[in-house]
Amino acid sequence: MDSARHNQFSGRLTTAFEQFGLPENAQAWSKLLHYLSLLEKWNKTYNLTAIRDLDEMFVKHLLDSLSVAAIIDSERLIDVGTGGGLPGIPLAILFPERQIDLLDSNSKKTRFLIQAKAELGLENVTVLHQRVEAYRPEQLYDGVVSRAFASLDDMLTWTEHLLAVGGHWWAMKAQKTQDEVAELPEFAKMSQVFDLKVPDLDAQRTLIKIEKCREK
Repeated sequence: MDSARHNQFSGRLTTAFEQFGLPENAQAWSKLLHYLSLLEKWNKTYNLTAIRDLDEMFVKHLLDSLSVAAIIDSERLIDVGTGGGLPGIPLAILFPERQIDLLDSNSKKTRFLIQAKAELGLENVTVLHQRVEAYRPEQLYDGVVSRAFASLDDMLTWTEHLLAVGGHWWAMKAQKTQDEVAELPEFAKMSQVFDLKVPDLDAQRTLIKIEKCREK
């Protein structure tokens, strides 16, 4: 990323942070743009995302991930099907005091995540190369987040064993589907639906918060 593009993105991050209700954080902005550069570079070889244009990556990946940062309050969070580290890495950069684990079954993607963790100095991140159904953590999480699951039912059913009772699922969706929200499994209870506004993105974005109310 050249210096002109870096300065341009820094200015746009300043505006986005104001819109999201996040405090100014120049150190985080520098790391976020370093991460974006890594994503662009590795994507050419590892096919981490179908988006190739850097400006599109900035909006559809980075800003999209940051749009939930002021809402998600889990202290021990796992990003399931994280792919290139979204939203887990941006959240880990913003909240170094929280444990944020990144799980994906694709070895190319987890190799990238290990490299990104090292280059960005993210000591609060653990990269997990496993299938979600096979992973059995020693300590359950108080939050599960994902942008990758096609349906809420799949997300809740396949990750229920990772979440402590009283913890929350955070489902990032392109749109809220009333049928999905109305038909939650018995161990899950709707908490809140947040309508998100991502700068420079003319598309609907929603964050659905669901509580695990009992064991499956």
